Amino acid sequence: MRTTDFAELHDQMRAVAADVLARGRVVDWSRLAGAGWAGLEVADGLGGAGATFAETALICEELGRAAAATHYLGSAVLAVGVLNTLQDSAVRNDLLSGIAAGWVRVAAVLDPGFTVSADRRLAGHAAFVPDADGADRLLVLATDHTGAEVAVATDGLTVTPQPVLDETRAVATVAADGIEVPEPLRFAEDRGAHRVRDRAALAVACDSLGLAEAMLAATVSYAQTREQFGRPIGSFQAVKHACADMQVKASVARALVREAVAALVHDDAEADAAVAMAKSYTCGAAVEVAGKAMQLHGGIGYTWESGIHVYLKRAVFNRSLFGSPAAHRQRLAQRY
Repeated sequence: MRTTDFAELHDQMRAVAADVLARGRVVDWSRLAGAGWAGLEVADGLGGAGATFAETALICEELGRAAAATHYLGSAVLAVGVLNTLQDSAVRNDLLSGIAAGWVRVAAVLDPGFTVSADRRLAGHAAFVPDADGADRLLVLATDHTGAEVAVATDGLTVTPQPVLDETRAVATVAADGIEVPEPLRFAEDRGAHRVRDRAALAVACDSLGLAEAMLAATVSYAQTREQFGRPIGSFQAVKHACADMQVKASVARALVREAVAALVHDDAEADAAVAMAKSYTCGAAVEVAGKAMQLHGGIGYTWESGIHVYLKRAVFNRSLFGSPAAHRQRLAQRY
């Protein structure tokens, strides 16, 4: 079944998300778990909903649309993605059950700079790890002594919060200097780690799509009500053209994200190319749309009270998170 077969379910999820996110920009972990979002992709036998990344992508869009400050990206999207890609084990299942119930918050470190030795000593460093600060456990992707990528579930790493301009995101540096860790967890397939990183990039693209569409809607609404020289500014040709350009960018971004989500859900052979196209275009377009929204709002767009700066900062950070547009375009160039 394709993701379009669930249009009615997705509409209901959007309505619920709008209601939850309307209660405040900051959404704590317990509310995420209570809404069932933390365990969307956790198997029903482990207390989750047994859904797919298509449903998770929808929530990512709505979080971007609201510019919500949550632990969803690192503690649900990435952590659950890693755990679902690992071989079955008691540790894996306990963590998935705990995430779905909201009892435990797990963050994932996807940076390839970690190694784990034969005697289970973990060493490495990563920056800009989403939602690592305050997490109960960390899932670290590392290269073992045989050269294979594994995951280590531990809580003994050094985590240092990193201040960034985007106040809706919480990121941190994570470091390990030869600490002893539990037995590494193995991926169920050779490309498991690659799929997890594709998933991370696409989740950020979904977030950028939601915020771009929010900025487009806000700008069109403002252009219809703000008057100058006795007429709405939306009647001026320059404003019409600017809004049309924003609409085109948002529409292309939605098409690319939709195809990438479907490819990832169905494990298509071209999924990595689809993700690279979606991430490179959508995250760049979101910055342009948010910047144009600020400009078309005039002087009020540059004020703190307008809130547009929140979206622009988030869009700029999303553009670099899990691969810049240039990095993903380079992947495409090498592929073709």
